[in-house]
Amino acid sequence: MASGFETLNLHPKLKRAIDALGFKEMTPIQQKVLNYTLAGHDAIGRAQTGTGKTAAFLISVINDLLNNPIKEQRYRGEARALILAPTRELALQIESDAKELTKFTDLHLVTLLGGVDFDKQKKQLDQNFVDIIVATPGRLIDFVEQKEVWLDQIEFLVIDEADRLLDMGFIPSVKRIVRFSPRKEQRQTLMFSATFSYDVLNLAQQWLFEPVTVEIEPEKKTNADVEQRVYMVANRDKYKLLQEILRDEPIEKVMIFANRRDQVRRLYDHLKKDGYKVVMLSGEIAQDKRLKMLDQFKNGKHNIMIATDVAGRGIHVDNVSHVINFTLPEQSDDYVHRIGRTGRAG
Repeated sequence: MASGFETLNLHPKLKRAIDALGFKEMTPIQQKVLNYTLAGHDAIGRAQTGTGKTAAFLISVINDLLNNPIKEQRYRGEARALILAPTRELALQIESDAKELTKFTDLHLVTLLGGVDFDKQKKQLDQNFVDIIVATPGRLIDFVEQKEVWLDQIEFLVIDEADRLLDMGFIPSVKRIVRFSPRKEQRQTLMFSATFSYDVLNLAQQWLFEPVTVEIEPEKKTNADVEQRVYMVANRDKYKLLQEILRDEPIEKVMIFANRRDQVRRLYDHLKKDGYKVVMLSGEIAQDKRLKMLDQFKNGKHNIMIATDVAGRGIHVDNVSHVINFTLPEQSDDYVHRIGRTGRAG
């Protein structure tokens, strides 16, 4: 069966962007979900980061907006599509992908994130009519309450990483946001989650209208190209072992994961003091500084990144040669997600 993007009836401007990105074959989640979502169906998908789900929902949103242009007057902050993400880093990654897919269109995209100056973001809204908003829940509510954003004309709602939104306590905010938007029968809604817990499925029942369910089995085993090692070591000797690994291994870029913010901060302080070129990502750091650190890691100026699972979620970095679990995650999916960063196809 053909699995290329040419089999889809996509708008020419979107097809041009896909061709420019070099996308040929669809990933399994894209093959399964796009035939339904492009036909206007709601969908709930179980898929992890790195499976191509972001492109799947962006293609659905962009194709719909291009095929259904509107002429009537609307407020500048009255968006047509809304994409919700649990973390700033994931929202920025979605924004980056969306810009690539809309670069041959006139669609206007705005990203609203906590930790970034409110007035600076407001200026983006004032520049033009907004078509797509990518947002974290708290900051979006700030804009709605200030009457800078209106959700009553939302045609397309995407809720990404619903399980993380639950874990991080954002669901009350998301419920408010959904109430501001049209009834579920009057919009198209897509929800993605790495797991289908009872709570996630309950939310899907509330927010989605007659959805199709698409599941991509999580990779419980890791890429065969990823070599895994286990070191049995006492807590007091962990840092010494880490230094030995950093000294002896042929490291290009390394991501070091810890479970808590205080562990990330402590590791960062120790490594920086010992002369390593290191950056860290955790929720305690201001957004502008996080972005600067992420850029320093991506461009190779610094080759060590320390992160929590939440802060590191959704970040795409090329040429990561090593991943170190300084503390093991509580969930097996998080372990697979962590070490899979060294075996990504892009």
